[in-house]
Amino acid sequence: MYRQGDVLIIPVDQGELPACAPVPRDRRGRMVLARGEATGHAHVIGGPGVQLLADLDDPEAMFVEVPAHARISHEEHGPIPLPSGHYRVVRQREYVPGSFRPVAD
Repeated sequence: MYRQGDVLIIPVDQGELPACAPVPRDRRGRMVLARGEATGHAHVIGGPGVQLLADLDDPEAMFVEVPAHARISHEEHGPIPLPSGHYRVVRQREYVPGSFRPVAD
């Protein structure tokens, strides 16, 4: 497992991936795992052939396919290298009375 701030990256077997579609890149051409609501900073992944994917039945559920290697970066955290594999992206959540919400970065 890998953690950068409020983002957790969990290795999964390729067979565990649901039917997915590519997530569009942002205006700057980045693959954004999570964007900070308070700071505007973003957890971004990049690398040769890396694909950021969303579950077709649950667009909030994201996965990453890394054919060779990747790197997760953020303005306030050190970079994290990822070896080849498949990963699930999990955002940290917090309890508020009656529900849960993503942690505001």
